[in-house]
Amino acid sequence: MQPQAATQTVNDQPRLMQLLQEDLGCVFDRDPAARSRLEVLLTYPGLHAIVAHRVSHGLWKRGFRFSARWLSYFTRMFTQIDIHPGATIGRRFFIDHGCGVVIGETAEIGNDVTLYHGVTLGGVSWNAGKRHPTLCDGVMVGAGAKILGPVTVGRLARIGANSVVINDIPESMTVVGIPGRVVLPENQHRRPQQGIDLDHHLMPDPVGRAVATLLGRIDDLESQLIMLKLEQSSGGREVVDAGTPSKNADNTTIH
Repeated sequence: MQPQAATQTVNDQPRLMQLLQEDLGCVFDRDPAARSRLEVLLTYPGLHAIVAHRVSHGLWKRGFRFSARWLSYFTRMFTQIDIHPGATIGRRFFIDHGCGVVIGETAEIGNDVTLYHGVTLGGVSWNAGKRHPTLCDGVMVGAGAKILGPVTVGRLARIGANSVVINDIPESMTVVGIPGRVVLPENQHRRPQQGIDLDHHLMPDPVGRAVATLLGRIDDLESQLIMLKLEQSSGGREVVDAGTPSKNADNTTIH
Protein backbone atom coordinates (compact mmCIF):
# COMPACT_ATOMS: atom_id res chain seq x y z
CA MET A 1 0.00 0.00 0.00
CA GLN A 2 1.38 3.41 -0.94
CA PRO A 3 2.18 5.67 2.05
CA GLN A 4 -0.10 8.62 2.46
CA ALA A 5 -0.69 11.30 5.04
CA ALA A 6 -3.46 10.69 7.54
CA THR A 7 -6.79 12.05 6.33
CA GLN A 8 -10.18 12.24 7.98
CA THR A 9 -13.66 13.05 6.87
CA VAL A 10 -15.32 16.17 8.21
CA ASN A 11 -17.52 14.14 10.55
CA ASP A 12 -14.50 12.28 11.97
CA GLN A 13 -12.41 15.36 12.71
CA PRO A 14 -11.83 15.76 16.45
CA ARG A 15 -12.70 18.92 18.31
CA LEU A 16 -10.00 21.42 19.23
CA MET A 17 -10.00 20.52 22.93
CA GLN A 18 -9.61 16.85 22.11
CA LEU A 19 -6.64 17.62 19.88
CA LEU A 20 -5.03 19.73 22.58
CA GLN A 21 -5.52 17.03 25.21
CA GLU A 22 -3.88 14.49 22.90
CA ASP A 23 -0.99 16.87 22.17
CA LEU A 24 -0.46 17.28 25.90
CA GLY A 25 -0.73 13.56 26.64
CA CYS A 26 1.75 12.49 23.97
CA VAL A 27 4.49 14.57 25.62
CA PHE A 28 4.60 12.12 28.53
CA ASP A 29 4.88 9.18 26.14
CA ARG A 30 7.90 10.61 24.30
CA ASP A 31 9.78 12.75 26.82
CA PRO A 32 10.94 11.11 30.06
CA ALA A 33 11.85 14.58 31.41
CA ALA A 34 8.16 15.54 31.60
CA ARG A 35 7.06 15.35 35.24
CA SER A 36 3.69 17.04 35.53
CA ARG A 37 0.95 18.45 33.35
CA LEU A 38 1.48 21.92 34.83
CA GLU A 39 5.19 21.83 33.99
CA VAL A 40 4.46 20.79 30.41
CA LEU A 41 1.73 23.40 29.96
CA LEU A 42 3.92 26.24 31.20
CA THR A 43 7.44 25.36 30.01
CA TYR A 44 7.23 23.38 26.76
CA PRO A 45 7.53 25.69 23.71
CA GLY A 46 6.72 22.83 21.35
CA LEU A 47 3.32 22.44 22.99
CA HIS A 48 2.73 26.21 22.94
CA ALA A 49 3.55 26.30 19.23
CA ILE A 50 1.18 23.46 18.30
CA VAL A 51 -1.64 24.91 20.43
CA ALA A 52 -1.27 28.26 18.68
CA HIS A 53 -1.08 26.53 15.30
CA ARG A 54 -4.33 24.66 15.89
CA VAL A 55 -6.02 28.04 16.37
CA SER A 56 -4.23 29.85 13.54
CA HIS A 57 -4.90 26.96 11.13
CA GLY A 58 -8.59 27.20 11.93
CA LEU A 59 -8.50 30.91 11.15
CA TRP A 60 -6.58 30.23 7.94
CA LYS A 61 -9.17 27.72 6.67
CA ARG A 62 -11.97 30.17 7.42
CA GLY A 63 -10.34 32.89 5.34
CA PHE A 64 -8.94 35.05 8.17
CA ARG A 65 -5.49 34.98 6.62
CA PHE A 66 -4.03 38.11 8.24
CA SER A 67 -5.18 37.10 11.72
CA ALA A 68 -3.74 33.63 11.21
CA ARG A 69 -0.39 35.00 10.07
CA TRP A 70 -0.25 37.50 12.91
CA LEU A 71 -0.89 34.77 15.49
CA SER A 72 1.76 32.60 13.86
CA TYR A 73 4.26 35.48 13.92
CA PHE A 74 3.47 36.29 17.55
CA THR A 75 3.93 32.65 18.52
CA ARG A 76 7.28 32.46 16.73
CA MET A 77 8.63 35.37 18.78
CA PHE A 78 8.02 33.46 22.02
CA THR A 79 8.73 29.87 20.99
CA GLN A 80 11.34 30.19 18.19
CA ILE A 81 9.19 27.74 16.23
CA ASP A 82 7.88 28.89 12.86
CA ILE A 83 4.80 27.00 11.67
CA HIS A 84 2.90 28.49 8.75
CA PRO A 85 -0.85 28.55 9.52
CA GLY A 86 -1.54 26.82 6.21
CA ALA A 87 0.37 23.68 7.22
CA THR A 88 -1.79 20.61 7.92
CA ILE A 89 -0.82 18.77 11.11
CA GLY A 90 -2.35 15.56 12.43
CA ARG A 91 -3.00 14.30 15.93
CA ARG A 92 -0.51 13.75 18.78
CA PHE A 93 2.18 15.91 17.21
CA PHE A 94 5.26 16.48 19.36
CA ILE A 95 8.14 18.94 18.93
CA ASP A 96 10.90 18.23 21.44
CA HIS A 97 12.87 21.31 22.55
CA GLY A 98 11.60 23.05 19.42
CA CYS A 99 14.13 25.85 18.88
CA GLY A 100 14.62 26.54 15.18
CA VAL A 101 11.86 24.30 13.78
CA VAL A 102 10.38 25.60 10.51
CA ILE A 103 7.28 24.11 8.84
CA GLY A 104 6.18 25.50 5.48
CA GLU A 105 2.73 26.40 4.20
CA THR A 106 1.95 23.29 2.15
CA ALA A 107 3.55 20.80 4.55
CA GLU A 108 1.34 17.88 5.57
CA ILE A 109 2.03 15.96 8.77
CA GLY A 110 0.24 12.78 9.79
CA ASN A 111 -0.51 11.41 13.25
CA ASP A 112 2.05 10.55 15.96
CA VAL A 113 4.91 12.46 14.29
CA THR A 114 7.91 13.64 16.33
CA LEU A 115 10.29 16.47 15.38
CA TYR A 116 13.41 17.58 17.21
CA HIS A 117 15.00 21.03 17.31
CA GLY A 118 16.36 22.57 14.15
CA VAL A 119 14.16 20.55 11.77
CA THR A 120 13.09 22.26 8.54
CA LEU A 121 10.20 21.15 6.35
CA GLY A 122 11.02 23.53 3.52
CA GLY A 123 10.37 24.19 -0.12
CA VAL A 124 12.69 24.38 -3.13
CA SER A 125 10.44 26.29 -5.52
CA TRP A 126 8.86 29.73 -5.72
CA ASN A 127 5.94 28.38 -7.72
CA ALA A 128 2.51 28.15 -6.15
CA GLY A 129 1.10 24.75 -5.27
CA LYS A 130 2.45 21.84 -3.30
CA ARG A 131 6.09 22.64 -2.51
CA HIS A 132 6.67 21.30 1.01
CA PRO A 133 7.07 17.75 2.38
CA THR A 134 4.47 15.23 3.45
CA LEU A 135 5.25 13.24 6.60
CA CYS A 136 3.10 10.16 7.10
CA ASP A 137 2.05 8.63 10.42
CA GLY A 138 4.72 7.79 12.99
CA VAL A 139 7.65 9.56 11.34
CA MET A 140 10.54 10.66 13.57
CA VAL A 141 12.88 13.44 12.37
CA GLY A 142 16.15 13.96 14.22
CA ALA A 143 17.70 17.25 15.28
CA GLY A 144 18.83 19.56 12.50
CA ALA A 145 17.42 17.46 9.65
CA LYS A 146 16.14 19.21 6.53
CA ILE A 147 13.37 17.74 4.37
CA LEU A 148 13.04 19.82 1.23
CA GLY A 149 10.51 19.90 -1.56
CA PRO A 150 7.22 18.05 -2.14
CA VAL A 151 8.66 14.70 -1.08
CA THR A 152 6.84 12.02 0.89
CA VAL A 153 8.32 10.36 3.96
CA GLY A 154 6.58 7.02 4.50
CA ARG A 155 5.04 5.67 7.68
CA LEU A 156 7.36 4.98 10.64
CA ALA A 157 10.43 6.24 8.77
CA ARG A 158 13.30 7.66 10.81
CA ILE A 159 15.36 10.61 9.59
CA GLY A 160 18.77 10.88 11.23
CA ALA A 161 20.07 14.10 12.77
CA ASN A 162 21.39 16.67 10.27
CA SER A 163 20.28 14.61 7.27
CA VAL A 164 19.06 16.36 4.12
CA VAL A 165 16.16 14.56 2.43
CA ILE A 166 15.33 15.53 -1.16
CA ASN A 167 13.69 12.30 -2.40
CA ASP A 168 10.74 10.16 -1.33
CA ILE A 169 11.44 7.76 1.53
CA PRO A 170 9.70 4.36 1.73
CA GLU A 171 7.86 3.47 4.91
CA SER A 172 9.72 1.99 7.90
CA MET A 173 13.12 3.02 6.51
CA THR A 174 16.04 4.68 8.31
CA VAL A 175 17.69 7.59 6.48
CA VAL A 176 20.98 9.39 7.21
CA GLY A 177 23.46 11.61 5.40
CA ILE A 178 23.61 14.43 2.85
CA PRO A 179 21.76 13.73 0.68
CA GLY A 180 19.69 11.33 2.75
CA ARG A 181 20.25 7.63 2.04
CA VAL A 182 18.35 4.56 3.18
CA VAL A 183 20.86 2.57 5.21
CA LEU A 184 18.98 -0.40 6.68
CA PRO A 185 16.69 -2.95 5.04
CA GLU A 186 13.29 -3.35 6.63
CA ASN A 187 14.02 -6.81 8.08
CA GLN A 188 16.85 -5.35 10.19
CA HIS A 189 14.82 -2.57 11.78
CA ARG A 190 14.31 -2.48 15.50
CA ARG A 191 10.64 -2.79 16.48
CA PRO A 192 9.92 -0.73 19.62
CA GLN A 193 7.10 -1.99 21.81
CA GLN A 194 5.23 1.32 21.88
CA GLY A 195 5.78 2.02 18.18
CA ILE A 196 7.99 5.08 18.77
CA ASP A 197 11.75 4.64 18.41
CA LEU A 198 13.77 7.42 20.04
CA ASP A 199 17.15 5.64 20.13
CA HIS A 200 19.12 8.18 18.13
CA HIS A 201 22.40 6.62 19.29
CA LEU A 202 21.51 3.45 17.34
CA MET A 203 21.40 5.31 14.04
CA PRO A 204 23.83 3.64 11.61
CA ASP A 205 26.79 5.67 10.40
CA PRO A 206 27.67 4.78 6.79
CA VAL A 207 30.48 7.35 6.65
CA GLY A 208 32.05 6.01 9.82
CA ARG A 209 31.69 2.48 8.50
CA ALA A 210 33.43 3.46 5.25
CA VAL A 211 36.30 5.12 7.15
CA ALA A 212 36.70 2.04 9.34
CA THR A 213 36.85 -0.14 6.21
CA LEU A 214 39.55 2.10 4.70
CA LEU A 215 41.59 2.02 7.91
CA GLY A 216 41.38 -1.76 7.95
CA ARG A 217 42.52 -1.91 4.34
CA ILE A 218 45.45 0.40 5.10
CA ASP A 219 46.53 -1.86 7.98
CA ASP A 220 46.36 -4.88 5.66
CA LEU A 221 48.44 -3.16 2.96
CA GLU A 222 51.04 -2.04 5.52
CA SER A 223 51.34 -5.62 6.79
CA GLN A 224 51.85 -6.88 3.24
CA LEU A 225 54.48 -4.18 2.60
CA ILE A 226 56.41 -5.17 5.73
CA MET A 227 56.34 -8.83 4.67
CA LEU A 228 57.69 -7.94 1.20
CA LYS A 229 60.50 -5.89 2.71
CA LEU A 230 61.45 -8.76 5.03
CA GLU A 231 61.47 -11.23 2.14
CA GLN A 232 63.64 -8.93 0.00
CA SER A 233 66.02 -8.32 2.88
CA SER A 234 66.31 -12.05 3.64
CA GLY A 235 66.86 -12.90 -0.02
CA GLY A 236 69.62 -10.30 -0.35
CA ARG A 237 71.58 -11.76 2.56
CA GLU A 238 71.41 -15.26 1.06
CA VAL A 239 72.87 -13.96 -2.22
CA VAL A 240 75.73 -12.23 -0.38
CA ASP A 241 76.44 -15.34 1.71
CA ALA A 242 76.48 -17.53 -1.41
CA GLY A 243 78.95 -15.25 -3.22
CA THR A 244 81.45 -14.80 -0.34
CA PRO A 245 84.59 -17.05 -0.57
CA SER A 246 85.23 -19.31 2.43
CA LYS A 247 88.62 -20.09 4.07
CA ASN A 248 90.24 -23.20 5.54
CA ALA A 249 91.73 -23.33 8.97
CA ASP A 250 95.15 -22.33 7.49
CA ASN A 251 93.55 -19.22 5.95
CA THR A 252 93.70 -20.67 2.44
CA THR A 253 90.93 -19.26 0.37
CA ILE A 254 88.60 -21.80 -1.20
CA HIS A 255 86.66 -20.76 -4.29
